[in-house]
Amino acid sequence: MPPIQDMTSAASVSRETASEPTDDAALLDALQHQVAVFARRAEQTRLGGVGQVRNSMDRAAYLLLNRLDQEGPMGVKALAAGMGIDSSTVTRQVAPLVDSGLVKRTSHPEDGRAVVLELSPRGLARLEEVRSSRRELMAQVTGGWTEEERNSFTTLLTRFNGALSARAAGLPSGEGGTGDEGGTDGMGGTGGTGGTDEPGVGAGAGAGAGAGTPS
Repeated sequence: MPPIQDMTSAASVSRETASEPTDDAALLDALQHQVAVFARRAEQTRLGGVGQVRNSMDRAAYLLLNRLDQEGPMGVKALAAGMGIDSSTVTRQVAPLVDSGLVKRTSHPEDGRAVVLELSPRGLARLEEVRSSRRELMAQVTGGWTEEERNSFTTLLTRFNGALSARAAGLPSGEGGTGDEGGTDGMGGTGGTGGTDEPGVGAGAGAGAGAGTPS
C-alpha cells in the first residue's frame, strides 16, 4: 500500500488534470463571447473616428488606401495578394477611388507596359484626415489604459487578426499575415475570400470620397 502522502499527491495531480479542460473551455467561452460582443459594439458605434470626418470613409476604401500608403505603388495582383482578397474585388474597390482622384494609375517604373496603382496627394491627405480621426477615437476609448496595456492589446489583436487571416487562407495557425491586410477588421467580417470586404464600394457611389457603408 503506497504511503498516504503519495496517494494525496496523486489525487491532487488527478484533480488538476481533470480541471484543466474545464478551465480551458471556460476561457475559450469567455474569449468567443468577448469577440462577439466586440463585433456587435463595433457595428453599433461605428469605429470610424470622431468629429466631422467620423464614418466618412468606408472600411474597404480605408484599408486599400492605407495599404498603398504603407507599401507604395503596386499592381492589382500584388495589392490583392497583400490584402488577402481576389483581383476582381480590388478592381471593383479601386474604381471609385480612381474616379474621385484618391488613387491614380501610373506606368510601372521598370516596365512601362504594366500599370500600377498609386496613392495621389489628394488621397494621402484624405487618408491622413481619416486616420487622425480614428487615432483620436482609439485615444479616447483607451484613455484609462497604460502605454504597456495599449502595446499588449495591439500586439495580441494583431496576432489574433493574423490567425484569422491564416485560417481564411487555409494556412496552419501562426502562418498568417500581420493582421493589417483587408482580411479581417474585427467587426464580424472576414475578407479572406474575395468579395466579402467591400461594403458600399461595388456600386461605385463614391466610396473613395467617403460614401458607402462606414466602419
